[in-house]
Amino acid sequence: MRPLFEYLSASRAELAKVAWPNRRQTVRLTFIVIIFSLILAVIIGALDYLFSLGLQKLIS
Repeated sequence: MRPLFEYLSASRAELAKVAWPNRRQTVRLTFIVIIFSLILAVIIGALDYLFSLGLQKLIS
């Protein structure tokens, strides 16, 4: 049981050293991640559609 308490104590000490972002930074970075994810989803969707059309043309 002692190793568990040592681990938890060390984890807590490490978390105290973390430089946590403020609210403004968190909102800004979250917005960037959402925008990037949407752009990537559109690109992958477009490629999927184009490859699907190309495959259909090859098959028929």
